[in-house]
Amino acid sequence: MRRYTGNMNGEQYLANTSPSKREVHDLDAEKANCQIDEIMRLDHDRAYTSLLTAQFDRYINCTYCLSDSKW
Repeated sequence: MRRYTGNMNGEQYLANTSPSKREVHDLDAEKANCQIDEIMRLDHDRAYTSLLTAQFDRYINCTYCLSDSKW
């Protein structure tokens, strides 16, 4: 589910900026294991409109919501 709070403004992709995670999530395919609300609560959310741009910035695909995407 897309969000309009925190650092998000309805973008499809959310990157977890935590140094121990560095993963990108697809909010249109979000799973409970993604823990998006927790990422946002910790202010580790960064919005992306493009998966390719997030990957270029060295974020890896979430194994839950982007498991079938290629790196």
